[in-house]
Amino acid sequence: MAEQKTNVMRLLDQKKIWYAAHEYPHGDEAVDGRTVAAMTGRDPAQVFKTLVAKGASGKPYVFVIPVDAELELKKAAKAVREKSVAMLPVSQLLGLTGYVRGGCSPIGMKKRYPTVLHESAAEQETILVSAGRIGSQVELKPGDLLALTGGSTADIAAKED
Repeated sequence: MAEQKTNVMRLLDQKKIWYAAHEYPHGDEAVDGRTVAAMTGRDPAQVFKTLVAKGASGKPYVFVIPVDAELELKKAAKAVREKSVAMLPVSQLLGLTGYVRGGCSPIGMKKRYPTVLHESAAEQETILVSAGRIGSQVELKPGDLLALTGGSTADIAAKED
């Protein structure tokens, strides 16, 4: 079966950015990141999840962190120079980004939002992020992701217990 290209993959093709597509079995529900890492045969430190938050100013921000980490809201707010940030309600995700929970990618959102990638990505040759739908990931170089999203890196997460 030929893989179905997502908008993320088409955008990467268009920009001539190297990536590898990874599919994993799934139902209609989002799969937790550790499971995605196991199903794609990757170290959880190499698989990143995309979280969307809103600052005190009302501006949306995108945070990309390892799947086995938790976003630290105070550190995230500091990274984007906001007084505070709060997670975006799931009900607002599709309208704001064009993506559903579990299939949210930092690449190809409806608009380009300030994006912060966890600093640990720099330790990885490549990282996996959502390809824009549940069951699909793209592997790419962290530097390419930063260049594409206009993102920055910061210490914005803590390891989950």
